[in-house]
Formats: sequence, structure tokens, C-alpha cells
Amino acid sequence: MKAIGKNIVVKIIEEEIETDSGLLLSQEDAKGLRYQKAEVIEPGSDVTVIKKKDTIYFDKRQSYTMIIKGEQVTITQERDVVVVL
Repeated sequence: MKAIGKNIVVKIIEEEIETDSGLLLSQEDAKGLRYQKAEVIEPGSDVTVIKKKDTIYFDKRQSYTMIIKGEQVTITQERDVVVVL
């Protein structure tokens, strides 16, 4: 699998989200958050900063999900990545 241009193939990382007061958010509440944590599977040919295996946060409203070779992956673009960990 090879991503083209500024596209990035990522795998979503499911995580428990805890508030400052110690409450755990449910999966339903977490879906309301704008940004999603993911691991980069394959950066596109024109992506310069983000590398394979990086952990990122991206705007999930600007992405889409596909099934490639039986695996569910998400496609986003470099401009929609807000943090590289």
C-alpha cells in the first residue's frame, strides 16, 4: 500500500480519555471530540514532516475510513494533522 501526495494512511488508537477531575469519558462522549489519536501506517509521497510509525492527532472531521486488505484504516491529509508526538 502506498499513499499518494499529501495523504496519510493511519490506524486509529483507541484510548481512555480522563478529565482533569478524574472522570473517564465514555466512547460515545469521546466521539464528540474533534481530534483523534492514530499511528501512521504509510505517509504519502509528498509528506515531509510525518514519518511511518509516528503517533499523531488529526482532525477526524476531515478524514474517511476504508477497508484495505481486510484492515480498517483511516485516510487523512498532512494539513489536518495538528500534533506529532
